Amino acid sequence: MAEGRYVSYFRVSTGKQGRSGLGLEAQAQTVRERLNGGSWTVVGTFTEVETGTAKRERPELDRALAYCRVMGAKLIVANVSRLTRNPDFMAKLVAAEVEVEFCDMPNVEGPVGTFMLRQLLSVAELEAGMISDRTRKALAAAKARGVKLGGDRGNLADVAAKGREIGLVKRQAKANRRAGDLSGIIAEIRSEGSVTLKELADGLNARGIPAARGGKWSSVQVSRVVARM
Repeated sequence: MAEGRYVSYFRVSTGKQGRSGLGLEAQAQTVRERLNGGSWTVVGTFTEVETGTAKRERPELDRALAYCRVMGAKLIVANVSRLTRNPDFMAKLVAAEVEVEFCDMPNVEGPVGTFMLRQLLSVAELEAGMISDRTRKALAAAKARGVKLGGDRGNLADVAAKGREIGLVKRQAKANRRAGDLSGIIAEIRSEGSVTLKELADGLNARGIPAARGGKWSSVQVSRVVARM
């Protein structure tokens, strides 16, 4: 049973299809049937109309993924074939850190869904796991033969410092991406006449967009995002 927030992503292949609604209504109906029942909310809908000349670019998919991140929502797509024909787009989904639900794969979600996305893109992770398993077994066998494992532990402080540095870089990158995700929404709020940080915070709260750690936006939180934009 569907629960939580969803962002719908639809795609049609030609301008004519986009204008007529051919294919689009079928996708929308598929999504409605998938979400039938349960406690859920569709917080956004994005429709890609491909003209045939720029199929490598999907700006609406980028917008949908960004909106999923700021809203804490899942992306729902009618058919897996809508996104998986080009590996570039599958790589984008894997890197987006957004949970994706395909209506023709209704039982694949959560951690299993993330795993399936990666498998659709590549079997590299499976191969890496098999190598890791073989390495673990080889090390266990070597230890059983009396081989001394491990090396100098005298540089633990340096290792810990490096780990903290990597963690900081990752947190900063995540914060920068979130600021980028929010930039269009903040620009929209500003275009409506909101100028002060408090007015921007009120605009984000009115749209139901959660702050970075959940809860309501404050002027201070908005100032941090604006500084990164």
